[in-house]
Amino acid sequence: MKYRLTAILILLILLLTGCNQSGTSLKQPDNTKASFVDALGHNVTVHKADRVIALSGSFAETWLLAGGNLIGTTQDAFTDGPALDESVHDVGRLHSPSLEQIIALEPDLVLLSKSISAHVKLYDQLKAAGITTAYFDVEVFGEYLDMLKICTDITGRRDLYESNGIAVKSRIDKVISKANRAASHPRVLFVRVNSTSATARNSDTMAGAMLKDLGCINIADSQSSLLKNLSMETIIQEDPNFIFSVTMGESEEKALKVLEETLEANPAWSGLTAVKNKQNFILPKDLFHLKPNNRWGESYERLYGILYDEK
Repeated sequence: MKYRLTAILILLILLLTGCNQSGTSLKQPDNTKASFVDALGHNVTVHKADRVIALSGSFAETWLLAGGNLIGTTQDAFTDGPALDESVHDVGRLHSPSLEQIIALEPDLVLLSKSISAHVKLYDQLKAAGITTAYFDVEVFGEYLDMLKICTDITGRRDLYESNGIAVKSRIDKVISKANRAASHPRVLFVRVNSTSATARNSDTMAGAMLKDLGCINIADSQSSLLKNLSMETIIQEDPNFIFSVTMGESEEKALKVLEETLEANPAWSGLTAVKNKQNFILPKDLFHLKPNNRWGESYERLYGILYDEK
């Protein structure tokens, strides 16, 4: 009996030393905010995100929409992005960010684009500097929603995922549902133009994907030659019901001049069905070239109004 009591006493001591006063197991606290696989296939674990740099205006806005704090971003964010605090640092151009400026800011996390080669090249150097990186690839709404989910997981702001993501998705789903019930779906030409050239874009692009979601038949999907050569002969052959154009680059005036010289000055332009019916439109850059993020619902609604409601 004496030996049994001693054994029980030793067992109780061992149990008590493995517990704290509240009765929970003593272990090292897990300060992981989020773990995920990024767009480059890297396993990313974020432990701290008080000092974050976003290497694009779009990513900067997404991080802010997730409730995060920003210490640095690229120049496009200051011209085309969200309103930024004066304390946010400029770390270079979108396609050529400064490694030295990024490292000097001592960030906890850097958000980068998979589709920009200069960003991809920074990976090894940032990793060597002990800086956590996360690559994203955002071209369509679903990819924005995925990024927002990861960012709000990091910040702990589920409410902002709901208001800036799920609520937007609900608006988009409603518009797509109405478009699916339309009696017919139009043929469209989508053109992206800058100060030097105009090119057709297919359904693999941001605005092209929206048009496809709304039931449109993009003539550049079947006439891939238009992606390299905006041939009026091919456009006449396909004769779209709608023509949409969006400008890119710093000078909208120069871009519109290129559009006029490339298409509108051609005598055959006025004979196109879309032109005769006044169904050729210049789309706003902030909704159809730059990523609209939490305004994606507005982009879909704008297109739906043109395609179906304004007839």
